[in-house]
Amino acid sequence: MWLFSRKQKNKRHGRGHVLDVKLRSSQVRASRLRWSGMAFAVVFGTAFGFCALWCAGQWALNRLVYENRAFAIVQVDMQTDGVIAPDQLRRWANVKLGENLFALDLARVKRDLEMVPWVSFVSVERIPPGKLRIRVNEREAVGQVNVPRSDGRGGVEISVFHLDPDGFVMMPLDPRQRTTPANQPDDPLPVLTGLGLHELQPGRRLELPQVQAALRLVTEFARSPMAGLVDLKRIDIGSAEVLVVTTGQGSEVTFGLQDLDRQLRRWRQIHDLGQQLNKSLATLDLAVTNSLPARWLQVDTGPVTVPKAPRPLRTKRKNV
Repeated sequence: MWLFSRKQKNKRHGRGHVLDVKLRSSQVRASRLRWSGMAFAVVFGTAFGFCALWCAGQWALNRLVYENRAFAIVQVDMQTDGVIAPDQLRRWANVKLGENLFALDLARVKRDLEMVPWVSFVSVERIPPGKLRIRVNEREAVGQVNVPRSDGRGGVEISVFHLDPDGFVMMPLDPRQRTTPANQPDDPLPVLTGLGLHELQPGRRLELPQVQAALRLVTEFARSPMAGLVDLKRIDIGSAEVLVVTTGQGSEVTFGLQDLDRQLRRWRQIHDLGQQLNKSLATLDLAVTNSLPARWLQVDTGPVTVPKAPRPLRTKRKNV
């Protein structure tokens, strides 16, 4: 009987311990739930506060800046270093008076203008409260390419392309898009021959070495000792190794693709020698370094084509 009583006592002590453990577990779970709820409330409240502040800031920004009539564009100051009419540049920029100065996408204006092949670089600047300043650097044509193609009616027409000193291809400007008249018919650009229509895509740069050499020759000729003595009329780039130049005075001069300045100086020396001998050059090969293959003609007493002073290239500014 004593043993029975002892066992019953131990059994009651075990149940109390189990209840105590269950109570502590419930308290821990409740405490965790409270902390989780508080953390969620803090995170949600913070996010809601930031969202409310952002919406309020956007509303204030729209009302005070982007929709404020005080910042409406009243003047577009358009300047260019070339020949394109400012009104034409404004149309390409697609900027309208009355638009909000700060809502205007300046990157879009710059991109739209620089997509025009004749435009090299554009800077766009806001000047509050209502002035937009746009500065444009234009490409300058130094050579042209005349390519025959079918006109679709069984005939042939000539497509004219212009090239700038870097080899970018451009279509000729419409006279209505210019502020100054185009080159007169008696003062054309040097013509490059040997290119196909498939190679001429407006806005693309021609990378062919002979094209790049021909354009360097045109620009270096303008400040060379031969400037004003002869005219560059045609440059044949059909060969990958030499340039064959035809002058307005009837001479044919062959150039190598490198060291054009030295070849131009040699040309001047030979030209002066011909003047002393009262002869003119028919052909001259400056691509040969160890000799000077030349063929002379007696100077004709008839009419002589008077060379024109080369057009100076504009001084390019990187930022305007």
